[in-house]
Amino acid sequence: MIIPVILCGGAGMRLWPLSRDNQPKQFLPLIDGRSTFAMTLQRVADREIFERPLIVANVEHRFMVSEALREAGIDGEILLEPMRRDTAAAIASAASFVARRDASALLLVLAADHVIFDSAGFRRSVETARPAAERNHIVTFGVRPDTPATSYGYIRPGAADPELPHVASVAEFSEKPDAPTAAGYVAAGYLWNSGNFMMRASLALSEFALHSPAIAAASEAAVDEIVTSAGFSRLPGDRYEVIPAMSFDYAVMDRTDRAVVVEADFDWRDIGSWDSLRQIAGSDVSGNTMIGDVVAQDTRGSYVLASKGPVALLGVEGLVVATSGEAVLVAARDRIDDLKNVVSEIEKIRPKTEPKGPVVKPWGYYQVIEEGEGYQVKRLVVEPGARLSLQEHAHRAEHWVVVTGIADVTVGTDTSRLGENQTTFIPRGGVHRLANPGKKLLTVIEVQYGDYLGEDDIVRIQDDFDRPADR
Repeated sequence: MIIPVILCGGAGMRLWPLSRDNQPKQFLPLIDGRSTFAMTLQRVADREIFERPLIVANVEHRFMVSEALREAGIDGEILLEPMRRDTAAAIASAASFVARRDASALLLVLAADHVIFDSAGFRRSVETARPAAERNHIVTFGVRPDTPATSYGYIRPGAADPELPHVASVAEFSEKPDAPTAAGYVAAGYLWNSGNFMMRASLALSEFALHSPAIAAASEAAVDEIVTSAGFSRLPGDRYEVIPAMSFDYAVMDRTDRAVVVEADFDWRDIGSWDSLRQIAGSDVSGNTMIGDVVAQDTRGSYVLASKGPVALLGVEGLVVATSGEAVLVAARDRIDDLKNVVSEIEKIRPKTEPKGPVVKPWGYYQVIEEGEGYQVKRLVVEPGARLSLQEHAHRAEHWVVVTGIADVTVGTDTSRLGENQTTFIPRGGVHRLANPGKKLLTVIEVQYGDYLGEDDIVRIQDDFDRPADR
């Protein structure tokens, strides 16, 4: 059996303004109403081939992961990173975590933000790679290019392995090229580097120890002190933060002599930018891709995603336009690779904001409806039988209005049951809790007011989901 290791700790800032630190691209319904993480889970759902997946995620996204697993009907393990340290740290920690149970286990390392529609072809490629991984190779999956893309790395295949059909040595890894170099790579038979790997856990650990010993030692120390509770395995922050931030390609693949490549028997795209989404969605006769309420006249070669309200374009060419609840992107398509620099500047003047889309919580979700100076309005949706933590706030008071369902409301030492169109008030500093004792969703409108309304103004006194007292 093969253990899928799904890496989903990235933020995907090149898809700003939709993708944010607190709502990253892999959890957004960008592909036919589905998230790429959900699509990845479904690709490894065949229990005749795959063990339950191990998901490596940022601690801030843990409930997005658990909710996606629940919706997919898939049982998985969740390994939480306290901060981002790139793919080498994630893979080394996952390999060490699995090796404690079975060092010979086969790991299939997958990115959560890739799009593959041909699941049957994906499984065929995994089966092709399996014998090489069992013989202590690190297998990478190369994709036959259909265009000289400059946003992907490339692999030059070497000699074919006479004992392993469809497996070749890796002659060279190449970083993202400029356009003329990419065209030369395609003509010479290079493959796109998909960034997916298959290997034994034991081989991963030995190659880290050989080529990146600092990563090997620090990740082992972090796994030694994992704390498992409420369905999550948490890597300790003080141990994890000292792991060098480095990609797996640079830490191991560029240095190892155990790398081989299998040409992928499936379609593949890395959702790394707005242009990659345009390629997947396709375009009309004018080269436009229009998603949402869009009116375009005398417009060519543009990608528009209107997620909030209508967007109108007139007499323009080669643009990327994307709207979210609180921000708008307008960029030249040929400059979209510079977006991360722009986002960095925006974050200097506008620190992280709460997303306007639903924010998944273990009890349900909330969504910001309106906000202004000293106030904020949210919609809380609580699953049947679930309840929020017993908590208090130092800087804000709250009014709750029950819209649908029934609510058990605790304020101080008193607990009361509220029905639809009934209200309650929670004073600043008051200990309180909201619970749904019913069999249908509970919807509550929460009006907050105070001198600070951030989500970190929560002191948890008791929590069913074992969250930290101050998070």
